[in-house]
Amino acid sequence: MSKKICVITTSLHGGSNSEALADAFIRGAVEAGASVQKIGLADKRIEFCRGCLICQKTQKCVIHDDVYDMIAHIKAADVLVFASPVYFYSVSGQMKTLLDRLNPMFPSEYAFREVYLLLASAEKDETAAEGSIKDIEGFVSCFDQVELKGVLHAGGVSEGKDIMERPDILGKAYRMGKAV
Repeated sequence: MSKKICVITTSLHGGSNSEALADAFIRGAVEAGASVQKIGLADKRIEFCRGCLICQKTQKCVIHDDVYDMIAHIKAADVLVFASPVYFYSVSGQMKTLLDRLNPMFPSEYAFREVYLLLASAEKDETAAEGSIKDIEGFVSCFDQVELKGVLHAGGVSEGKDIMERPDILGKAYRMGKAV
């Protein structure tokens, strides 16, 4: 049975370095027989969580924006993949807002058991990814049956297409997707 993978790209720039990592991951996963759905946040309307916690009782958010429909796709996936640029040593704001808005999933049934994180940053040093990794570890720790299975950090890619000069990193993303 092929795995259902939901890849969420969080950059607001089409053709970004983090999106290229996601696309390489997707190529590998598809070649391995997985079914992949890619959701880009660039064209989504996502409001901030209001912290009302009604979703903890109803498993539905009171806000009816694009996240409302995304949750069904995310819950049905066996694997979640987040691709984000690193801004100020953390995930993008739109990714953090999405993670907050996924709160209705916490008390509900969900299929995903594996999470992967793909990061692109201008900073070359691996420590540039630590804040982003902590962000996703916080999300994963809220789901008892879920594990952060892999992280790939592409450092030193600040311009829009810099990642294309790094076939080694794109190859790692491809192999990571193929191994899922």
